[in-house]
Amino acid sequence: MKKIWLALLAAIIAFAAAVALPAAPASAAALTEVTGFGSNPTGLRMHLYVPDQRPANPAVLVAVHYCTGSGPAFYSGTEFKSLADQYGFIVIYPSATRSGNCFDVSSPGALTHNSTSDPAGILSMVRYVQQHYNTDVNRTFVTGASSGGMMTNVLLGDYPDVFAAGAAFMGVPFGCFAATAGDPTNPANQAGWNSTCSAGQLIKTPAAWGDLVRAAYPGYTGRRPRMQVFHGATDTTLAYPNFGEEIKQWTNVLGVSQTPVATDTPQSGWTRTRYGTNIVQAPVEGISVAGVGHSLPLSGMAKMVISFFGLDGTTTTPTTPTTPPTTTPPASGACTATVSLNSWTGGYVATVRVTAGSAALTGWTVTVALPSGSAVTNTWSATATGSSGTVSFRNAGYNGTVAAGGSTEFGFQGTGNGPTTTPACQAG
Repeated sequence: MKKIWLALLAAIIAFAAAVALPAAPASAAALTEVTGFGSNPTGLRMHLYVPDQRPANPAVLVAVHYCTGSGPAFYSGTEFKSLADQYGFIVIYPSATRSGNCFDVSSPGALTHNSTSDPAGILSMVRYVQQHYNTDVNRTFVTGASSGGMMTNVLLGDYPDVFAAGAAFMGVPFGCFAATAGDPTNPANQAGWNSTCSAGQLIKTPAAWGDLVRAAYPGYTGRRPRMQVFHGATDTTLAYPNFGEEIKQWTNVLGVSQTPVATDTPQSGWTRTRYGTNIVQAPVEGISVAGVGHSLPLSGMAKMVISFFGLDGTTTTPTTPTTPPTTTPPASGACTATVSLNSWTGGYVATVRVTAGSAALTGWTVTVALPSGSAVTNTWSATATGSSGTVSFRNAGYNGTVAAGGSTEFGFQGTGNGPTTTPACQAG
């Protein structure tokens, strides 16, 4: 009998322990697909990550993938999920469904407020999350790589009333891929590839780039989203000059100078420039990466994005500003040139701005003196004569005409050290 009671008591204790001490529940957060999220004219797919721990009114981040990618692939291949767990924001991962899985950043329907293409579907995703999760509508952000970087530019232009800031990896300016009526390479005026833009050959003035953004939402007078851009200096898929064109566009849109207020090196080979204000949430920030092609984001860059958005609680971290370059006012009928450098050990990228005087230019030649041991290895938006010592750069066919007082840019990459003296410019 005693053995029976002991066995029964053991069974009761085991049952009580099972009832009173259940196993700790596993994390419920997982990437899930959402359907029926609203207007979706191009049939995009939506995946959503909602972290277990989040504030009452969380922020929202839209993370947009590259061509051939998908929302789940971008979820798996980037650090935004782990950062969402750490800081409590929700992440939307859209997926393109057209051939090649690229987003439409070129058709007229994509480049306008209340669009009729991919941006409309992404906006529906944002509205769905805002309504279902009671998010802070003032903290909605977007980031993306390659096609997603281009879409980041498009969404900021189309919906400045929705997004507080964006971060574009390897993108191009808003409108750079625009299809135009009568284009023999795109007679249907549809979403597609724009070789001129991708090659970094579409060069505009800051005002012209800014006008494209403003035309997307005529009459809009509200606040404009801040912009952060990343680009590899040796990118040949969406060429490096697009980095400078993005900066020209968004500094113009936000009304700040194109001359950086600060330059620093967050990591070896990374050059960061800030425009307007030297704080973490500057109006515009650019990060140029030496020796890297079309392969961003790199480890640690997602955290820079989250800091730029303010999702980690960061406010300001001033850096020591560099001295802005001095310029000489353009003379009548002449031209001047200034150069800015992104340098690293053993190499550099130079961006040269050519400015017309009081008379328009119909052509120009810039002469640059390189230090001993320096050699030009790559040039864009100009034709180089020579590669070391004194090198001359002649305008390309599309940027030789410059209006009086206007400017254009070209660039070159080299080994060794970049130029240390002001380039000479000759009109004609």
